[in-house]
Order: sequence, then structure tokens, then C-alpha cells
Amino acid sequence: MSEKSERPERSERSERPERPERPERSDKKDNIVFIGQKTAMNYVMACLTVVQAGFKEITLKARGKAISRAVDVAEILRNRFMKDKMTVKSIITGTELLERQDRGKFSVSTIDIILACL
Repeated sequence: MSEKSERPERSERSERPERPERPERSDKKDNIVFIGQKTAMNYVMACLTVVQAGFKEITLKARGKAISRAVDVAEILRNRFMKDKMTVKSIITGTELLERQDRGKFSVSTIDIILACL
């Protein structure tokens, strides 16, 4: 039938050059958990991962309808998983002004809950 196409063997293929390591960004915060539409337990597990990574503080950030879920996550952490080992350091509320083409300008409430491990 047809002849086999000649392919270079794996050892003959050129290897990719090594990618240089990315420098750590100083503005990157690994202890921030953004609360969205997932279930509260997903965010609780994310917070526990942050604690196991060695961080002493966790910041939960949420906007709009997710604010109640952020409060739920904080309470589940404090009362079920980290009983007597975690406390609320501070709560910061605010408002962000957003602009969309279909709705124009509108305000969205925000909350930052800072939890501290004891």
C-alpha cells in the first residue's frame, strides 16, 4: 500500500528548552479566598488548605449575594472545624461602583472577613 512516513524517533526529537522560573510577585496574596457561587463547604476546604500551608490569617472576600455565604463559611470554620483555634480579627464592609453596558452604573456591597488562627 503506502510507504511508512519517516518520523524521527523520540530520542532524535528536539527537547523543549527549560522554562525560567517565575519570580514571586510581592502583591500576590495566597491567604485570600474569594467567595462565589459554589457551596460553602468548598470554601471551607479552601480555607483549611490555606491554614495547612502555614498562614496565620485568612481573608474571605465576597460581593453581593455571596456575602451571606462568606459569613456562613466563617462561622463553619470557627464553630465546627477550628473550634477555639480561630477568631474573627476584623470585618470590613464597603461598596464598589460597577459599570455595565446593559445596566449602566450600579453599586455592589462588599465584605472582607479576616480570620486569625490562635
